[in-house]
Amino acid sequence: MKHEDEVDRIIADWSNARPDLDLAPLAIFSRLWRVSKHLDRARSHAFERSGLTSWEFDVLAVLRRSGEPYRQSPKVLVQQTMVSSGTMTNRIDRLVDRGLVHRLTDPNDGRGVLVEITPLGLTLVDAAMTRLSDAEERMLGGMPRSERDRLQALLRRLASSIDRFEPVTEPITLPDHD
Repeated sequence: MKHEDEVDRIIADWSNARPDLDLAPLAIFSRLWRVSKHLDRARSHAFERSGLTSWEFDVLAVLRRSGEPYRQSPKVLVQQTMVSSGTMTNRIDRLVDRGLVHRLTDPNDGRGVLVEITPLGLTLVDAAMTRLSDAEERMLGGMPRSERDRLQALLRRLASSIDRFEPVTEPITLPDHD
């Protein structure tokens, strides 16, 4: 028995309205978008309960995952969080003001800077990661391990495909109406 969801209803409506279109991608990406919305809410809640915003967690998580002494260059932080260098500079400033990281002179390059997590930052990111892990486990609900593994493999392939995608920017042309 097939369980229909809201996306099935949307696809059915579009199939009637535009039978000329292949809606298979819409069926996939609409579901991913809906899952993403739920995930954003769960993540935000987990981070807020731990005293962090999502972007603070992102930066602190890069530092935490790197292992002791929990420090990285701003360049690594930019690459791993996928933000601009200007945005990262602003984020580091704000994290320094909150006492969650501090800047150090790079011992291998006197002109370089490293960002290091503080004990408070370490405590907050660990608490947030525990809450996030618990929330995501609940979201996966009753999915058996084999289905989770299959989904993970498929999403890895999709992400790899999307990472290579270069959007084509075409001018929008509207039809003439007399």
